[in-house]
Amino acid sequence: MKTRSIAFCLGLTLQALGGCQSAYYAAWEKVGVEKREIMVDRVEDARESQEDAQEQFSSALEEFSALINFQGGELEDVYDRLSDEYEDSKAAADEVSNRINKVESVAEALFNEWEDELERYQNDNYRRSSAQQLRDTRRKYETMLSAMRKAEGTMAPVLRKLEDNVLFLKHNLNASAIGSLESELTVMQADIRILIRNMKSAIAESDAFIASMK
Repeated sequence: MKTRSIAFCLGLTLQALGGCQSAYYAAWEKVGVEKREIMVDRVEDARESQEDAQEQFSSALEEFSALINFQGGELEDVYDRLSDEYEDSKAAADEVSNRINKVESVAEALFNEWEDELERYQNDNYRRSSAQQLRDTRRKYETMLSAMRKAEGTMAPVLRKLEDNVLFLKHNLNASAIGSLESELTVMQADIRILIRNMKSAIAESDAFIASMK
C-alpha cells in the first residue's frame, strides 16, 4: 500500500512538526514506513507527473497546430484555448519539478542514514556488503536523477516559446498574426519531440530504479 494512503492519519502530527524533514520522516517511521518506501513512492509520483507532462505538452502542440491551420471563426476563442494550454503546461512543468525535488529530499535523508548505520555493524562482511549495496543504489539513483533533470530542463524552452506565442496572439488578434506564427510550428514540434524523448528516458530510468528497490 502506498504511503499516501495513510497520509491523512498523519496530517495533524506533521503540521505540528512545522515541516522539519527529520521529524517528518521520524513520524512516518513511527507508523512503520521507512525512508526507502517513501523514496519509492516519490519516484513513482515523479514518474506519473512526467507522464502527465508528456500528454500535456503534446496537447499544447496539437492546439498550436490547430491555430496555424485556422480557417475562420472567433480568434478570441482560439487564443483562449492556446492560453489555457500554456497555463496547463506550466502547471505540469511545475509539478514535475516539485516531485523531483521531493525525490532528492528523501534520497539525501536515506543515503545519509545508510552511511551512518554502516558504522554500527560489528560484522565486517555485513558492513562491506551493505556498503556495496549503498554504492549500487546511489549509482542507480544518480543515473535516474540525471535523466529526470534533463527532461525537466527541456520543458523551460518550450514554455518560453508557448508564452511568447500566446502573448503575441493576445496583442494581435487577427489572421495576419496567425500567419506570422507559422514559422514557429516547426521549431515547437522539434522541441516537443526532444522533450517527449527525454521524458520517456526518465520514465524508463524511474521504472528501473523502482524495480531495483523492491
